[in-house]
Amino acid sequence: MTDMIVPLVDVRKRAFVPSIEPSAASRQNTLGDTRHRRLHDLRISVTDRCNFRCVYCMPKEVFNNDYPYLKHDELLSFEEITKLAKAFVSLGVEKLRLTGGEPLLRKNVETLIGMLAELRTPAGQPVDLTLTTNASLLAKKARALKAAGLDRITVSLDAMDDTIFKKMNDVDYSVEQVLEGLDAAAAEGFNNIKVNMVVKKGWNEDQVVPMARYFKNSPHIVRFIEYMDVGTSNGWKLDEVVPSKEVLSKIHSEVSPLVSLEPNYQGEVAQRWKYADGSNEVGVISSVTQAFCSSCTRARLSTQGQLYTCLFASQGHDFKALLRGSVATMSDSDGDEALRNAVANVWGARSDRYSEIRTAASFPSDRIEMSYIGG
Repeated sequence: MTDMIVPLVDVRKRAFVPSIEPSAASRQNTLGDTRHRRLHDLRISVTDRCNFRCVYCMPKEVFNNDYPYLKHDELLSFEEITKLAKAFVSLGVEKLRLTGGEPLLRKNVETLIGMLAELRTPAGQPVDLTLTTNASLLAKKARALKAAGLDRITVSLDAMDDTIFKKMNDVDYSVEQVLEGLDAAAAEGFNNIKVNMVVKKGWNEDQVVPMARYFKNSPHIVRFIEYMDVGTSNGWKLDEVVPSKEVLSKIHSEVSPLVSLEPNYQGEVAQRWKYADGSNEVGVISSVTQAFCSSCTRARLSTQGQLYTCLFASQGHDFKALLRGSVATMSDSDGDEALRNAVANVWGARSDRYSEIRTAASFPSDRIEMSYIGG
């Protein structure tokens, strides 16, 4: 199991400050971009730090003791995150997901969850508030997260075999510890927990069937994710991708026949399948072999306040500069309107379709890292 690590190009400070001039789009409650894709999901990275060194995300060769992580004053504060999220929700966002790095490493993250849980859509409905975690701190934090208003949790687990999982996370963290976190979350009342497995050829593809079997009769839903070319630090190669159709074929033939399901909402990235015996469902996320650019409804806010309209972007939009610059001098209502305008202007100009045109020639050499904006 050898891997090529590409030197990291730091593009974290490369960003435009978006315009706050009013536009027709900013006066609407639901936005569309140049391809008529609505804005529905906002992923919010609350820290660039993680206590895992997963080979497909933050390999030790790059993210070592010398890596220049962001300083505390470079991060968005909870108040700034909430102010920005309010603008997004007012323009049609219905789902907020906290990511990292590992979001539970952000001190007092449950305080932020409580603040975001108070937001309401234009129709007066609460937002769908979710969090993705490696579960290392989940047993300790589950009760506080639930009490703060978190709705759902997604947990990363890349193998059922302990040796393989430890090789994947590269910090000697065990499968049993992840399962303890899952049990703690379920005990606190979290339902429909998703378990994500990144499948990388030569590393853990033989764990697809054991994962499916383990979770088939559990209350949790496992999803298999194609190994993606996010950032440049993981040395991604196309021949290390295990296509989702192969994953589904293995499950269908070795675990139980599968029947396709409709998506939960327009723009959902996971393709859903249920077991024919009705025991559970599984999902696959096929961003390499079956691009879903045409229906992508996600925006991503980085740890230091840059907005990215594509997971594979190399250029962000600097909302922290607005929050600590011109917006800071405005009244609350004027500041809220300025941020609404900025979001509308960025999303309205969006034309991203990286996965649809993925070729060797199209690979930007300076893509932003997954650990900086969340997966």
